[in-house]
Amino acid sequence: MQEKNSLDGSFGNQSVTAAERRQRISLVFSAVAPRYDLMNDLMSFGIHRLWKRTLAARVKDVSGITVDLAGGTGDVARLLADGRRRVVICDPSLPMMEAGRVRGGTGVTWLAGEAEKLPFADASVDLLAVAFGLRNATHLETALAEIRRVLKPGGRFVCLEFSRPAAWLAPFYDLYSFLVIPRLGALIAREPQAYQYLVESIRRFPNQLDFAALMQKTGFGGVHWENVSFGIACLHLGTRSHET
Repeated sequence: MQEKNSLDGSFGNQSVTAAERRQRISLVFSAVAPRYDLMNDLMSFGIHRLWKRTLAARVKDVSGITVDLAGGTGDVARLLADGRRRVVICDPSLPMMEAGRVRGGTGVTWLAGEAEKLPFADASVDLLAVAFGLRNATHLETALAEIRRVLKPGGRFVCLEFSRPAAWLAPFYDLYSFLVIPRLGALIAREPQAYQYLVESIRRFPNQLDFAALMQKTGFGGVHWENVSFGIACLHLGTRSHET
């Protein structure tokens, strides 16, 4: 499995400027928005829904103001909107949010915003969740610093992201990723390049240990992770401490 050190300055395996990265990712999500949820179901055989339910279960004790960052069509936000929370979906892609709005959702509001410049006041959020979206930030460390800024002391952060599968699974996962997913993207979403980017960007996101270290570097406490599906994806959890 090919390893890369950083998402910054890249678009998949291509080197690009930050502005070009932001523009290309915006175009990707505009293109795939109408079939985004269908593609997620097909690519993961529906397992992504179990992963997202696991995310919701791990933070079920947290109430208050909740942000679903890069919430897209709102499937995670709907799981989090249990009546005890005010849930705000924050996403830079208007087409993705429009695709989600038609599905409705009680207790969910929608707000345009980027991870590197969140439209929330300091220490105003009780829980910030992000599922398969932080990988698309323009500057990952800046995004983490922003997340920590908007969390209240004691506020919780949970990130569900693709990661590094167990060694016995990795060769099969790579074959499926590089051979099947772009073809599904061509057939179903008619956007093979968008799903080629998806596969390549997964390899650039830090592995379990490195992302935990990056969270600690940006000031999160209680950092830990939980692999799902043998490490194909991983839940990363942390807290903004009361002292900072």
